Order: sequence, then C-alpha cells, then structure tokens
Amino acid sequence: GHYISVDTSYEGKKAVLSSPELHAEEWSCVRLIYQIATTLEASADPARLNLYLRQEGESFDRLLWSAKEPSDSWLIASLDLSNSTKKHKIILEGEIGQDKSASIAVFEIKITPGYCIECDFEENHLCGFVNHWNPNVNWFVGGGNIRNSQSVLPKDHTLNSELGHYMYVDSVYVKHFQEVAQLISPKTTAPMSGCLSFYYQLKQESSTVFTVYLRDTSGFYEEIWKTENALSADWALAEVDFNAPYPMEVIFEVAFNSAKGGYVALDDISFSPVYCSNQTGVPFNTADASCDFEEDLCNFYQDHKDGPGWSRVKVKRNVYRAGDHTTGFGYYLLANTKFTSQPGYIGRLYGPTLPGNLQFCLRFYYALYGFFKMSGTLAVYIFEENHMVQEKIWSVLDTLKGVWTQAEISFKKPMPCKV
Repeated sequence: GHYISVDTSYEGKKAVLSSPELHAEEWSCVRLIYQIATTLEASADPARLNLYLRQEGESFDRLLWSAKEPSDSWLIASLDLSNSTKKHKIILEGEIGQDKSASIAVFEIKITPGYCIECDFEENHLCGFVNHWNPNVNWFVGGGNIRNSQSVLPKDHTLNSELGHYMYVDSVYVKHFQEVAQLISPKTTAPMSGCLSFYYQLKQESSTVFTVYLRDTSGFYEEIWKTENALSADWALAEVDFNAPYPMEVIFEVAFNSAKGGYVALDDISFSPVYCSNQTGVPFNTADASCDFEEDLCNFYQDHKDGPGWSRVKVKRNVYRAGDHTTGFGYYLLANTKFTSQPGYIGRLYGPTLPGNLQFCLRFYYALYGFFKMSGTLAVYIFEENHMVQEKIWSVLDTLKGVWTQAEISFKKPMPCKV
C-alpha cells in the first residue's frame, strides 16, 4: 500500500497537507493512521504531527490534536468533530524539528459519520480500541473466518453470523486471583453526554466481574456500570448514562478469580446524545439547585435537629457591613450569631437532591466576621443518599474578614447526592 511522508530534503519548517472543503452537519470521527520515526533518543525540538480544524469565516486554525511520540509501528488517532453548520477543512502539519533524520508518515485518513467511541469491531483497526497487555488475560478479536482466528462464540452481534467480529476475553490462562483484562477506547476529544450502549455475553462458573469505567487524563477512574446478573447466554444490551465534559477514555474491564471463570464477549458499542430513557427523564435544571435567598430558601432546607442554624437576614449597608452580595440591599443567610452560638454549635444547610453521573460546579459567596481562627469554620460536604456517607469537599482556609469571597468547587458522584 501507499502512504505519504514529509519531504525532509526541503529546508522549510513545516509541511502542510490540506483536505478538500468538508461539510458535516452530523457528528463525525476522523481516524488517522500515522507514524513518527526518529533516530535521536530525545530532542528539545522533536518531530511533531499536528492536526488543525480550519472553519470558514474564522481567522485562525484550531488545534485538535498533536503527537510527537516516536514509534516503531503505525499508530491510530481518533478525533471527534462535533456537528457544525460551517464548512471546514482539516489541515495536517508535519514539523521535522531538529532531527533531520526523522520521518513523519500518514498511511490513512478516514472520516466517518458517528462518534469515535462507537465500534462494531468489523475493521482491522478496531476503531482505535486497544487491549492493555497482560501476561495472562487479554482481549482478543473473535469471529471472522473460524479456521484462522480464535473464537468462543458461534455468532457475533453485528452481522449475527460466524463471519462477524467481536471482542472477547477468556479465563483459560488465568494464574492469579483477580486478574484483570482492560479494553480501552480512544480518548474523547469533544465534550459529549448521552447514552452509551453495548452488547455483551457472559459465561462464567465463578464470580467474574465485568465493569465499565471512565478514566480522565489524570488517571482518575470512575465506575459507571457493572454486571448485575451472573449469566447471559445470548447477547444482552447494556445502557449507561455517559458524561464526558473533558477528555476521557472508556475502559471495559473484566476481572477473573479462576481459570474456570468462563469468558466475556463485547460487540456493537454505540452512543446517542440523548440520555438512556430508563434512567433520565427530564434533563436536570440547575436553577432548581441555585438560590440568592431574596425571596426564601428556594429548595434549600434545615434539619432542626441540628439546632438553630442559618437565619435569613437583611441589614442596612454601613461602614462595618457590606450588605448582601446580590444587590447590597437584599437578603442573605447568617449563621453563628451571638444569639444562637453555644459550645459545639453547628448550623447545617441542605441543598436539593442532585442526580448522579453529572459534573457539577458549585459556586457561592461567603464572608466571615469576628472569628479568631478562620480555618474550618465553614465547610461543604457531599451527602450520598443511599449510602448515608458524607464527604468533605471544601473548607475555608484563610480569607479576608468581612469581605464577600467567591468559592468554586467541581464534583461528580455516580449516585444521587446533596450538598
């Protein structure tokens, strides 16, 4: 087959390849099969391959992706292009840098409708999904021509035939307790939320655990789905609400406890920008969880078992008091005044229930007066309803006294919770 590569005999700084004008009103996925080869160990100015989006009417190119890691083999990059009414071009830019012996090559550029995270495993590149190699348990491609490929199932889900392909992991070589096989999706490159669905089969004789996680760029794992039932002899559909406001990978993980753990098979991963019907009806309105306390406590409330806590007050502005934060003349909440405080005093304000699996940003303004020691006088907890667990996510350190100060906290929980 043919490929294109950067001409290194030319002394120019950059080689630029431009696509024809594209027009995609639907979400699409750009797949790039490329290689960067170099003889130098490490360079301050390495060879680099960049991919830009040039939109009609904009005066700059938007960098979608960049790579500089050298490799001995072809690599695959998957990039989501969100739907847009504007015409655009894709620009590939090769920079050789200091290493004149480096080579940058591109074997295939493929733009397909749909999301990069979707896959039916019928193509060789497996949509950029990769197996995390483990000496004993790994994900394999099953199906196709039975004579020359491994297989544990008579039929795949996509074509419903022995010629179709799927991914599977088998426990036959398991040596240790809880051995784990991971299949890792390409990283999302555009914010997306909706319903992630896939088909799976599970054959097991002991406690095999099949789990789906999200992993962000800092390596933080969040479990979004786990098999409930022990056995599914036929293809079963799993649907899970999926929210990726920043780059994430989806990880399909199988943990076996013994060599008799059977197998797990996976096929037809797809995504819809509408949340799964059985879990999320009406989209959550953040206004329901916000309040400026001008009229009342909105959907916030106090548990009077905690004793007298927060009072809704209004004060005239003067040299000593700034008034409320909204207008300066309105209402705000006040806790721990000289009328209510006693040793061990705690004032708790509870927010409304927030749905699970959504990324929230909590923003509020606070002011402290007259405390000798600031730290810990004000704290924010997340309260998980089912588990009755509370987790401290913020507390005040040092701050200017008597001045409204803004706090911002991001959080996300798999189950419903309260602030």
